[in-house]
Amino acid sequence: MSHPPHFIPLANAMQHAIRSAEENLLSGDGGPFGACLVQQGQLLVTARNTVLRDTDATCHAEINAIRAASRLLQRHTLSDCVIYSTTEPCPMCFAAIHWAGIPRIVYGTRIGDVQALGFNELPISNQQMNQLGLAGIEIYPDFLRPACEHLLQQWAQSAQRQAY
Repeated sequence: MSHPPHFIPLANAMQHAIRSAEENLLSGDGGPFGACLVQQGQLLVTARNTVLRDTDATCHAEINAIRAASRLLQRHTLSDCVIYSTTEPCPMCFAAIHWAGIPRIVYGTRIGDVQALGFNELPISNQQMNQLGLAGIEIYPDFLRPACEHLLQQWAQSAQRQAY
């Protein structure tokens, strides 16, 4: 996908998502996943995956970030935000991003990368969902991919790892 010249993904935003994921590597709350929302170039919220801690399959980092941003802004539409995720959003998260009106997704590793680690992912890419759903979301894959891959490697070596 070609990228419009007016938008350049922010490395410091992805670093916030990576730090959130690193917290999970220590806590074991939900895998090596982090996300953040940026509004007009400024960090709005960061979140991490808390599926295991909250015993709730919907507590993915992206969903947690959308919930936190919606509470903070007191609105359900986040059309002036960009979401950064350490891993490509799953179909549930992609749908939530679409419903929140978020126009851009920036992610590091891909769904296939976490499938290979044993996570129960549907093998439907964001590109496919975007095309099939006529969502019109701008997608920026593989952003800071090596740093995001490192999260997956650390998780794979952890005694606390638990795929779901």
